[in-house]
Amino acid sequence: MENILTVIGPTGSVDDSMLSRLRSALQTLGADTLSPQWLAKGRAADIPFGLLAPGQADAAARKALDGEAVDVVAQEAVNRRKMLLVADMDSTMVTGETLDELADFAGLKDHIAAITARAMNGEIDFRTALRERVGLLRGLPVDTLDKTYERVTFTPGARALVATMKAHGAFAVLVSGGFRFFTERVREYCGFDRDLANQLEIEDGRLTGRVLDPILDRNTKLQTLVGIAGERQLPLALTLAVGDGANDLEMIKAAGLGVAFHAKPVVAAEARVRIDHGDLSALLFAQGYREDEFIE
Repeated sequence: MENILTVIGPTGSVDDSMLSRLRSALQTLGADTLSPQWLAKGRAADIPFGLLAPGQADAAARKALDGEAVDVVAQEAVNRRKMLLVADMDSTMVTGETLDELADFAGLKDHIAAITARAMNGEIDFRTALRERVGLLRGLPVDTLDKTYERVTFTPGARALVATMKAHGAFAVLVSGGFRFFTERVREYCGFDRDLANQLEIEDGRLTGRVLDPILDRNTKLQTLVGIAGERQLPLALTLAVGDGANDLEMIKAAGLGVAFHAKPVVAAEARVRIDHGDLSALLFAQGYREDEFIE
C-alpha cells in the first residue's frame, strides 16, 4: 500500500475495536486497507491504505475518533523515516517558554507571557515582540539565566526522539527564537548535533535589554531546514520539522513531515500533521519506529 495511517494514544487507549472503526471509515471513502500492524501494543499502530489521499484519510480518521484523545498521522509510505530533524525548543522540546520563566525573576511573567502568546499565535510581529520583551528585562543579573534553566522541564520523549533518529543516521538541529544560553544546554542534554538561537547582550554581569543582530525568526527557521538539507544532500521529503508557534509554520509546511506539536491555533489550523495529545515519541511512531526500537 502506498500510504500509512498511524494511530497514537496513551497506553491502553488504542485497541482492535478502534482500529476496526478507522479501517471502516477509510473503506467508506473507497480506500483499500490492510490489517493493522502494532508499533506498541495498546498505544500505536499502522493501518496501510491505498486509493485515498493522506489528507482525506486524516480527516476521516479524526471524524471517526469523535474527539477521543488519540492522534492520527496519514502520509505516504515511501521516505517515511526522516534523515534530518529540525526542532523548535520552547513548548516543543521543553514544556514551557524560557523567556517567560526568565521574566518571572523581574516580576513580569504574566505580562511577558501574554506578549509571547500573541507572538506565537501570529498576532504580532515576532521580531518586534522579542525586542519588546527583552527590553523589559534590562538590568537582570546574569545568574538569573542559570536559575531559569534550573526550571526547565523536558517534554517526554525528547531525548528518545533525537537519540533514535540519530542512531538510524539522521542529523538533528535545534532551532529557536529563544536564546543560545538555553539552546546550548538543551542541545547537549538531548544530543542534537547543532543549535541555533538568538543572543542576549550582557554587560557588567547584567542583561542590557537588547538582543544582538541578526534575530532568528520564522524565515531563519525555514532557511535552516532548507540549507541543512542542502548541505547534507537530502531532499525535503526526508526532513522532519516540529514546532508549536507561528514562527515555526513555514518550516513545518516545507518539511517532508511537518508537525504542529500541541500547537497554537493558527499553526494547528494550517499544518497538515498535528500531534495534539501525545508526547514527542509520537514523532517516532509516525516514522514507523516500533517501541522496542526507541533509544533513550
